[in-house]
Amino acid sequence: MLGWGAERAPDHQLERLEKLIHSHVEDEVCAAAENPHLNEDLAKALLTRRDLPVRALERMAKNSAILKSRPVLVALVAHPKTPRFVSLPLARSLYTFELMSVALQPPVPADVKIAIEQLIVDRLEKLSLGERITLAKRGSARVAERLLIDADPRVVDLAMNNPYLTEAAIIRTLMCDPVNPHFVERVARHSKWSLRTDVRCALLRNPSTPMAAALQFAQTLPADIARDALYNSNLPHSVKTYLMIEIQNRMRE
Repeated sequence: MLGWGAERAPDHQLERLEKLIHSHVEDEVCAAAENPHLNEDLAKALLTRRDLPVRALERMAKNSAILKSRPVLVALVAHPKTPRFVSLPLARSLYTFELMSVALQPPVPADVKIAIEQLIVDRLEKLSLGERITLAKRGSARVAERLLIDADPRVVDLAMNNPYLTEAAIIRTLMCDPVNPHFVERVARHSKWSLRTDVRCALLRNPSTPMAAALQFAQTLPADIARDALYNSNLPHSVKTYLMIEIQNRMRE
């Protein structure tokens, strides 16, 4: 593969580079990482080394020729050994869905993943509806949680069914002040989330929970759990009083 903006290196130079990237001498590996004739294939091979020195990653991050390759740039940001002070500046030049691919890779360090997810969240307001829909379906848990408060109900519905979304994210969103009543209603009738005990308790505390749903949850939750949820509830006073009477009657039976 040709270099970017440079003439192809002579075959003997490429052969020497290939030997260097497989070398067990750290200085030689670092020399290969910063070589201006390093091409995409060799860079990918270098990045697959389990014993790749951190210094080599730092050198590659300064190799302007190889960083013109999007796959190499993404792989460098996602590499578990790439220092945070190296990966994050590079991450800012990635497209949104490239960032998402990095955030979903298990080897990426947790602090780097959080920072990358924040970059995505910061871009959400500028993304098109189609892009937000895709992120709602396939994005990481943190991104999906942020999309639970999106202005478009289609995005919210898809985020609620995101495979990475957690129960804790649903509860945190229900506890936001203010929270969109339409979101509360969606959770209350959702085939998955409305069955979770802690979600039902959060709904019993939320003033926007429909009366029919609140009654169902109060009747089907264990009486002591429903009672505790209602103690700190913001449901309308009349609804809360009615449900407390229902629960007390159950507890006397």
